[in-house]
Amino acid sequence: MKKLLKIFSIFLFISILFNINSVNALVKPTEKFYVNDYANIISDELENTIFNYSKELANKTKAQIVIVTVNNLEGMDLETYATKLFRSFKIGDKKENNGLLILVALEERQVRVEVGYGLEGVLTDGLTGRYQDQYIIPYFKENKWDEGIKNGYFAFLKKIYAYYNLTAPDVEINAVSPTTTVDNSYIIYLIPIVGVFFCIGLLLGTYSKNSIYKKKKSKILIPIIIIINIAVVIFFYYQFQLFFSMSLVAELFGFFAGSSNISSNGNYYGGGSSFGGGFSSGGGFSGGGGSSGGGGSSRGF
Repeated sequence: MKKLLKIFSIFLFISILFNINSVNALVKPTEKFYVNDYANIISDELENTIFNYSKELANKTKAQIVIVTVNNLEGMDLETYATKLFRSFKIGDKKENNGLLILVALEERQVRVEVGYGLEGVLTDGLTGRYQDQYIIPYFKENKWDEGIKNGYFAFLKKIYAYYNLTAPDVEINAVSPTTTVDNSYIIYLIPIVGVFFCIGLLLGTYSKNSIYKKKKSKILIPIIIIINIAVVIFFYYQFQLFFSMSLVAELFGFFAGSSNISSNGNYYGGGSSFGGGFSSGGGFSGGGGSSGGGGSSRGF
């Protein structure tokens, strides 16, 4: 027992030490708080603009938009670094958890938009991804940092203002059609996405009229498949809009393939396999105590 306790204590100590080191590796909020350009890619003029608009947003809604650029992620993956940074900065109001972080990692050439729970309803994973594709990534690919950050920032700012039923600042933003900015890496998702939809269609087709469905244990099968199907459709619609139409076509083919697999006695065989706001009194702004967890999206450039 004592030996197990010692081993546990060692693992606990290593875990705590690792967590402390990972937190220390994070950048700290600057005096401006809303814009922290550690990669030195944002012009002074844009920094001041973002600071003023974010300050005004926080005063009106308690929501906070914070931009952080770093040279690298200190060996962490993008999502982990963004989550730790969000919590370290305490972005957004503590009760409403309405913070938004835009993180740019220069060496890794990655962007992460991290959203607090309070804004999850309006800033869905799909929307944050589309905004990156339309407003940020096309400019970042050409190393036009100010243009990408400005367009992305004001796109999110206007969306948050609309969420709170307030008039957004009249600032022009330039969107690029997502069809012209598709990352070639998306193609690797095409086959598995279409395959998932085909298999769901195959399951629905196979079991929708199958005689085995009459048994008590099988009566719950179709509702479960339908629920899974709805969930998958919603997920892929928000995450991979570009492949959504062809995925539904694949599901339709799967359904007909499953429902046409009939034996001579009328039974069906086969089937598929499923696969927060405020500032400190000591000078300089600080977070309101919010924490991440609402979701977000990542992109490479």
